[in-house]
Amino acid sequence: MKINNKSIKEILGRNVEQVITEKELEKKLASGKQLRIKHGVDVTSPLLHIGHAVDYWKMREFQELGHKIVFLIGDFTTKIGDPTGKSKTRPELDSETIARNSEKYLEQIKKILKTEPNLFEIRRNSEWYNKMTLDDFLSLLKRVTHSQLIERDMFQRRIKENQEIFEHELMYPILQGYDSVALESDMTIIGSDQLFNEMMGRHFQKIFGQDPQVVITTTITPGLGGEEKMSKSLNNYVAILDTPQDKFGKIMTLPDFLINVYLPIYTKLSMPEIKEIKKLKPFEAKKRLAFEIVKLYDGEKKAQEAQDNFEKTFSKKEIPENLKIYKAKKGETWIEFLTRNKFVSSKSEAKRLIDGGGVDFSGKKIQKASEIVKKDGIAKIGKHQFVKIVVE
Repeated sequence: MKINNKSIKEILGRNVEQVITEKELEKKLASGKQLRIKHGVDVTSPLLHIGHAVDYWKMREFQELGHKIVFLIGDFTTKIGDPTGKSKTRPELDSETIARNSEKYLEQIKKILKTEPNLFEIRRNSEWYNKMTLDDFLSLLKRVTHSQLIERDMFQRRIKENQEIFEHELMYPILQGYDSVALESDMTIIGSDQLFNEMMGRHFQKIFGQDPQVVITTTITPGLGGEEKMSKSLNNYVAILDTPQDKFGKIMTLPDFLINVYLPIYTKLSMPEIKEIKKLKPFEAKKRLAFEIVKLYDGEKKAQEAQDNFEKTFSKKEIPENLKIYKAKKGETWIEFLTRNKFVSSKSEAKRLIDGGGVDFSGKKIQKASEIVKKDGIAKIGKHQFVKIVVE
């Protein structure tokens, strides 16, 4: 396999925080072999947002050079749950939910990654963990000390906050680390919150006589509000499966200071193009950002339709045509309607949305979550979404 040094320099020069180590990467690339790029996911939720996609677009760049993505579904480790960023133990999922989430996950990443067999391989870590004996597992534990594991930042945080740490959670980095051995990983591309686990992978690969994987960490950005990182639990994200109109509308709610942050991370525009966009007034620059994000996932035609819809709705203060129709059950409350139709992920989120004045029906704000959806009409949900409601 030929090395394209210019392409590698470009890949590492954008949306990359660190490479552990660049010298090792140079050596692997110089070997001319197709690299196996591991990326593991626990399918605790089927929803992916554009923050997650930063990793996948970076993998796609390596696929363009002929390298293979080994996409690892952690169907075994999902039952444990990575404690990253969690103050409490994750709830355990059953096998049916994990399988269903896995299919949904794959549906979304196929919008980004090439899926030809020579460039894409799907694996599941139940392949080896369901067969591993207790002796084999204990032999892994002998290679890691308690002090090594407890160094992890979230464990330190729990200790300071007097929160429990369960033994299965301490095992998680070991299991994720051994995945790299099982897959003979040459490289992994991750968010920096996974660095501890992937360094454990390097640790075990050295023990098992493999060249340690190169670890590339990507840029993590704030969510739509500009404070916390993009997160499903905080509802500050743009989902890959959001409609083009929703993607566009969500981006248009960004605080102005995030426009220049998002442009190089969430679009494929060249740096000279980005430089020109930065000269525009914030509103126009934000529209271009929204257009490019929608174009990336849904195509140029859908991006133009989403922009036209936004301009008609918000610039001219008109309600869009061809609204999607949602049925409300007779006697159903707004909190039940919003939750059942998945406008929000929970009843508590629905209540926060309504209490914050985020639901408008026929020109009037809904005041109480317990209010009944009484009649047909047009609702504005959040800052960007119009729907038609029909009461059954």
